Amino acid sequence: MAIAKDAKDWTLDEQEAVAKDIAKNGTSSIAYAKAKAAMDAGTKFSMKLTNGKTLEYRIIGINHDDLADGSGMAGLTFEATNSALGSQRMNATDTNAGGWDKSELRTRLNNGDLWLLLPSELQSKVKPVTKTTDNVGGNGGGAPSATTDKVFLLSATEVYGDMQSDGIQYECYKSKGVTRSNYSGASGYSHWTRSVRPRSSTSFRYVQSGGICYSYSATDSFYVLPAFCF
Repeated sequence: MAIAKDAKDWTLDEQEAVAKDIAKNGTSSIAYAKAKAAMDAGTKFSMKLTNGKTLEYRIIGINHDDLADGSGMAGLTFEATNSALGSQRMNATDTNAGGWDKSELRTRLNNGDLWLLLPSELQSKVKPVTKTTDNVGGNGGGAPSATTDKVFLLSATEVYGDMQSDGIQYECYKSKGVTRSNYSGASGYSHWTRSVRPRSSTSFRYVQSGGICYSYSATDSFYVLPAFCF
């Protein structure tokens, strides 16, 4: 059983089983303490992609994301920690109109070539969730609206907390005290978020390798650190 093993040794099946038990039983789950300890420690898991590269990932949230079918919460949310999916553009043209919802990168992650890089055993386990984002863009901005995603990018709010209302900060980043002015805990690869830059018609926000929140044009390429839920 997963609870009897070190979290770092959990298989995909065991990660899914832990997530389902936590979704059902919350903090009373027999796996909750071990999952939270793994999140707090930054324990990394890995899987082989269909192109032979290895994707590393970690737990960033527990009972955080709403399942798209309305049946409750996803027990665990994971985020990639390495650059296995490479450096990608957000859009083919220099625009953020339609935000994350209409972006080329969202399509590729959920139904296109980047989705097909994920092994079938992961694809079959991923739970579609509802994500809220400013999906207006185009130099106007707007109230957040919902998308249903199997794979997604974190929003700037989900990383830094003190940003536009694109979701709620994940526990992993909140526990490190990550904000726009205290950003060392957000460091890693320079990677896209799904958030548009307000008052810009071309830019999306990204996390710079040192952790600072910047924005760049949609046709620029940054690493993609996909997130997904069980």
